[in-house]
Amino acid sequence: MGSPVDGNHTAVTTFILLGLTDDPKLQAILFVVFLCIYLVTISGNLSTIILIRVSSQLHHPMYFFLSHLAFTDIGYSSSVTPNMLVNFLVNRNTISYLGCAIQLSSVVFFGTAECFLLAAMAYDRFVAICNPLLYSTKMSTQVLVQLLSVAYIGGFLNASSFTLSFFSLFFCGSNQVNHFFCDFAPLVELSCPNISISAVVPSFSAGFVIVVTVFIIAVSYIYILITILKMRSSEGRHKAFSTCTSHLTAVTLFFGTITFIYVMPKSSYSTDQNKVVSVFYMVVIPMLNPLIYSLRNKEIKGALKRELRRKIFS
Repeated sequence: MGSPVDGNHTAVTTFILLGLTDDPKLQAILFVVFLCIYLVTISGNLSTIILIRVSSQLHHPMYFFLSHLAFTDIGYSSSVTPNMLVNFLVNRNTISYLGCAIQLSSVVFFGTAECFLLAAMAYDRFVAICNPLLYSTKMSTQVLVQLLSVAYIGGFLNASSFTLSFFSLFFCGSNQVNHFFCDFAPLVELSCPNISISAVVPSFSAGFVIVVTVFIIAVSYIYILITILKMRSSEGRHKAFSTCTSHLTAVTLFFGTITFIYVMPKSSYSTDQNKVVSVFYMVVIPMLNPLIYSLRNKEIKGALKRELRRKIFS
């Protein structure tokens, strides 16, 4: 569990993840359920990436961002799901001190990148609907690369703040993390009382990311709504709004659950509720995103049919 330090305390070198439940029957059921969810997540998002790459009809900025959203969903889910599946099969799921830091930084990196990508996709819809004549200029290849760089650099910086804060914590008591992954909040609860000020930094960095990305999304959709309401043709309004519904659904699901975890007062919900909500936005939503975009998008369904037809008859 640990190595000797000053006094009677022991420095923690491994953690035990308590997981979702200790009921063996429920563990077996959850293992099958989450294994199926993970397989659908990987296959669905990987299929989305491949389809966008091979179909020339989908070589547009919106689908460029969608392919990277699918990539972050794979990384996001893979950061926690394989380890959670192991937790269902073993009596004590241990993770090393370094492994815990890597898992935490991976979760934060992909989660932050997803926030920025959803904001970039909202900006893309804003330009397409509100400034269609300037779309090719405002969403040029250079702009796409810049927006993508912001997403991944933002993810790296936010992950770095969490990782550095994790290494600043000192663990000298219990090593049992009451969660199914190395989340920062339960780790802070395990640390010794003299928590350094750096432990507070991740809360500000995570809050900054959420506020900035939600602001961009909200402003984009306010302008989109104003533009749609000004349209004289009901068919034009319907077409314009239909291009946003998939993205709005994904944004509502993702930011709704993140807000519950990071904004709601801790006293208003239990640890078990925290686990359930975390499962939803870290495991279930990455599976739902490719379904949301494929089922409601005529271009993706059309491209899929064309590629399947070409493979069958070639």
